[in-house]
Amino acid sequence: MSGATTAAPANTARAAQPPHAGLTLLALATAGMVVSVQQTLVIPLLPQLMRRFDASVTAVTWVFTASLLAGAVATPLLSRFGDMYGKKKMILLAMGLLVAGSVVSAVSTSLPVLVAGRALQGTSSALVPLAIGMIRDVFPRERVTTAIGIVSATMGVGGSIGMIVTGLISRQTGSHAPVFWVAAGLGAAGLVLVGICAPTMDRRAGGRPDILGAAVLAAWLVCLLLGISQGNQWGWTSGGVLALFAAAAALCAAWVAIELKVREPLVRLALLVGPRSASANLASILLGFSMFAAFTLISNFVQTSKDQAGYGLSGSVLDVGLYMLPSTVTMLLFSSLAGRIAARIGPAYTLSLGSVFAGLSYVWLAVSNAHGYDMLAFSAIQGVGFGIAYAALGTLAVQHVPMDQSGIASGINSLVRTAGGSIAGAVTAAVLTGHTLAGTEIPTLGAYEACFWIVAAGAALAALVAAGHGMRHRT
Repeated sequence: MSGATTAAPANTARAAQPPHAGLTLLALATAGMVVSVQQTLVIPLLPQLMRRFDASVTAVTWVFTASLLAGAVATPLLSRFGDMYGKKKMILLAMGLLVAGSVVSAVSTSLPVLVAGRALQGTSSALVPLAIGMIRDVFPRERVTTAIGIVSATMGVGGSIGMIVTGLISRQTGSHAPVFWVAAGLGAAGLVLVGICAPTMDRRAGGRPDILGAAVLAAWLVCLLLGISQGNQWGWTSGGVLALFAAAAALCAAWVAIELKVREPLVRLALLVGPRSASANLASILLGFSMFAAFTLISNFVQTSKDQAGYGLSGSVLDVGLYMLPSTVTMLLFSSLAGRIAARIGPAYTLSLGSVFAGLSYVWLAVSNAHGYDMLAFSAIQGVGFGIAYAALGTLAVQHVPMDQSGIASGINSLVRTAGGSIAGAVTAAVLTGHTLAGTEIPTLGAYEACFWIVAAGAALAALVAAGHGMRHRT
């Protein structure tokens, strides 16, 4: 059976099952959902922010980009610090920064202040890998995959909720402040819940921070993700984008050299490109590509006026969230079943199975997209796929590493998933802007269908990578 058991040595210091395991899982899942809410609630606000601040598309895009960049830098740092100083402390720090960023965003009266608030919010992206590490520390082995699945499913659930919240609020007011006050309230509730319910573990990896490695890592990630996120606005062959990619490559090479030499590296490179880690991280990139693409593609497609474009569903922001509700339900249901599936066929093949369903959901939209029921069917199938796949992926990312490195291993896997999402945004935007209706800036139906096929191919590749991992690493 492939990967059904944990390859890493058993942790003799593993805590007994916490007395209130259900409350611990509820606290971690709630916190993960809040993080996902803040990632998507700003997407429908971008046109409104352009008018409010009299800013260009490129300038307003920083409201989204700043959060992405901050999350990319904070995820490996806080994950490593969680292994060193305690995961609960870092989870509380991440939630505290989310609350602070939400408040700054809510009271902002200028675009730079709003961007700064969003950057603070973005640091909370480190919470999910920290939560996965904590689950591995404190839950019995037979419950780990199911618990990881539930926490991982909050990424999709929170994304849908974020759209619904923004849709409801945007109907009542033209101000962006209420959306961020809601995020601040949810973040504060999650922080209190984690503080009360999550256990404090005494066992830590120790060591000293790799300050130089952290600084160089932050530098090359910023260059890479900034180049990806700004490619469409600046031009992929522009001097600025090419310079960013060149700087990212040079800084990445320097970072690798540092991590190979330093006595206590921030990231053990075997966790990134080792025999078992490489395939898990590649699958994570491809799944991130598929999932993040859905947020923008589906939002834009649903809101496209059928009278004007000849396709679309002529919906509102609220309708986007409502169409994605089936995904929320099926994702929660199947993430809770993923542990049983993995126990039978192993996490690698479970990941492959989930990726197949995710791909099929996009195939459905590529073939049939004219009616509301097409969107509902897509949503339900997508939830099945990502509910299974992300549960298995969280297990696959950490099952082969020592317990005291589970936080950083999960953090790296989350980081590459974010990179996959960034690439998805760039690729789909390039396709949509390159094929528009004559005399307009509205993408053609063929452009959307091409994007659905591209994203389906990404999920199919993830299925193949996961199946290959299962065949290579049999136990």
